[in-house]
Amino acid sequence: MERILIIEDEEKIARFIELELEFEGYEVEKALDGREGLALAQACPFDLILLDIMLPGLNGIEVLRRIRLFSDVPVILLTARDTVVDKVTGLDSGADDYITKPFAIEELLARIRVALRKKRAAAPPSTILEAGIIRLDPVRREVWAGEHQLELTKKEFDLLQFLMENKNIVMKREVLLERVWGYDFEGETNVVDVYIRYLRAKIEEPFDIKLIHTVRGVGYVIKDE
Repeated sequence: MERILIIEDEEKIARFIELELEFEGYEVEKALDGREGLALAQACPFDLILLDIMLPGLNGIEVLRRIRLFSDVPVILLTARDTVVDKVTGLDSGADDYITKPFAIEELLARIRVALRKKRAAAPPSTILEAGIIRLDPVRREVWAGEHQLELTKKEFDLLQFLMENKNIVMKREVLLERVWGYDFEGETNVVDVYIRYLRAKIEEPFDIKLIHTVRGVGYVIKDE
């Protein structure tokens, strides 16, 4: 399921877009000011961001410039300004597209589909994820350490896959819990740490490698070493 972040200070508009996107099958988060939106974009991986230009805290152009320092996620600007200068400034700052308010939701959805298709087309053709001697095939759901195939449970595989997909990015425990176990998970909050121990026991200890690094007080990361 593709994830979209809405950064829009008009709560009614943000909620309307959120409901429409969820109806289309997207997973949605929203922020009502620039600083909150930037923090979310830094903390969690998204497939696309809808970004209003006129925002409190940090304006949309500044949020976009800062996002481009760490991510090439597709960004569609939402703007009430219909001047050429504003559009050019947004595109020059790294936006992939823009749409002027008021807009028809059908047009916005079409632009989102186009941006996501371009993103998928630009992705490398190989689906194999690699980190050191570890190779993970998301399609066949196989994990190899060198020539040795590993036996992982579904949750162990999902957790390892998510960490490898976000290699070199520190993932917070809360994010791992939401993305691997789901937003409605009601089990023990230390389940992430338990499964990290399971993975280390099956991967790191038998092959004498360091794969998953702990960032104290934050979460975990797989580094490209």
